[in-house]
Amino acid sequence: MSEDQKRVLEQQLWNIANTLRGKMNADEFRDYILGFIFYKYLSEKMEIFANVILKQDKIKFREIIRKDVINNVSTANDFLEAIKEEALEKLGYFLRPEELFTEVAKRGMGNNEDIDQFDESKTNFILEDLQKILTNIQLSTMGTDSEEDFDNLFEDMDLNSTKLGKTPEARNTIIAKVLTHLDKIDFKLENTELDVLGDAYEYLIGQFASGAGKKAGEFYTPQEVSKILAKIVTTGKQKLKSVYDPTCGSGSLLLRVAREVKDVAIFYGQEMNRTTYNLARMNMILHGVHYRQFDIKQEDTLEYPQHIEHLPFEAIVANPPFSAKWSANPIFTSDDRFSQYGKLAPSSKADFAFVQHMIYHLAENGTMAIVLPHGALFRGGAEQHIRKFLIENKNYLDAVIGLPANIFYGTSIPTCIMVFKKCRENPDDVLFIDASNDFDKVKTQNILREEHIEKIVSTYRNRTETEKYSKRATLQEIITNDYNLNIPRYVDTFEAEEPIDINAISNDLKALETEMKNTDKEIAEFCAALGIETPF
Repeated sequence: MSEDQKRVLEQQLWNIANTLRGKMNADEFRDYILGFIFYKYLSEKMEIFANVILKQDKIKFREIIRKDVINNVSTANDFLEAIKEEALEKLGYFLRPEELFTEVAKRGMGNNEDIDQFDESKTNFILEDLQKILTNIQLSTMGTDSEEDFDNLFEDMDLNSTKLGKTPEARNTIIAKVLTHLDKIDFKLENTELDVLGDAYEYLIGQFASGAGKKAGEFYTPQEVSKILAKIVTTGKQKLKSVYDPTCGSGSLLLRVAREVKDVAIFYGQEMNRTTYNLARMNMILHGVHYRQFDIKQEDTLEYPQHIEHLPFEAIVANPPFSAKWSANPIFTSDDRFSQYGKLAPSSKADFAFVQHMIYHLAENGTMAIVLPHGALFRGGAEQHIRKFLIENKNYLDAVIGLPANIFYGTSIPTCIMVFKKCRENPDDVLFIDASNDFDKVKTQNILREEHIEKIVSTYRNRTETEKYSKRATLQEIITNDYNLNIPRYVDTFEAEEPIDINAISNDLKALETEMKNTDKEIAEFCAALGIETPF
């Protein structure tokens, strides 16, 4: 599929999403459209899988319930049970033929022949049926290894919400329209080499983030920032045993890491927001990640870490909420994640609590990259104490990268990336990169182009020193600066002004004075000729 075709698909999905919008805000109608796309994906995956199994019997999955094909109910049930057993093992869920997306869309369409001339009176009522099917997907996993991964995945899709329409009939009409529109789109799941739907899904998440204001930061890291983080933590590696994101949002950052290597054995993530946690699990499954290859948990990462028993992790990435509050409960001074530092991050700013948490989970041969506000580089108190411990006692800090302002949705503040390693190849210095001036402005948002990303990544990988852009600062320099990591202290971006020729300016002023006297003389002559007083 060409880039142009992908763009067409993305636009089609966005147009369908806006069919649902009505009076809902971005994060509300997001849950519906992404949920429907996910249901369509599960259906198509189920049908392709079942048809392969049934190929030797020369029948199709949808034909099992047709009496003219299989007139023996017992035989039909035998087929379904065999397929269900296989599906739960390989796919992690099961759908009956009549529960497939296409079948429900057809029933909803009813006697309407033209989607653009949709007559409510000709539709069939499918809301109850559809809600039951979404519940059945979850119920099919009960007691299996995939139960946790599918638990309450569709809980944010309330088909009885008045936001979809004031009456059940109005809600039914809008849902039937959306399903019919989606049914006409080919996700091309048969071509396993393409991730067309995955790319389109990422596009939609990005579109919703751009309209979600401050809430966007809860679930989405701009792709260009994700790309930088992913390329940094995969430097020099083709395969990863594990990748971990303690504030995983929609899971996009984890999936971005996977694009930079040939294989990731398992993905770990934790997300506090329930709706976003559901989105992350959908995103994983929809990108073809097997349910046994990801472990996404819902809970507060700092207060209730969920993956302690699985550490260490080879690659760790995160874009935690900037300067969030946390309990900083004194009990954490005996927690292995924080105890060796002697101080906890302040309760008003959890930035370094996330750093400490991530370092505890990092493997000896691993790399972690975290996005933080610039304040984390220079604030005093406990944060300065933690910086000192990480640099002087552990020598874990590998690089500090300054990013442009206004590249994150919901905040315009400039941010930075801090890179940590437990076993550094270059233990004598820390690389500082000032990429704050390399961006393009698109409408109200600053964005990083491919050349900006490549410049950052290549500078990091080669540890290149470039005037006014990057500098390898010795540990002694950092100590001299009292562990203040503010980038301008190390990367001199000062631009000298053009020298001023005082003599030339003096001569210009003299010439101007002469010109003004001549002008005054001419005005006086005109006034005399007119018989009026001069104005000076």
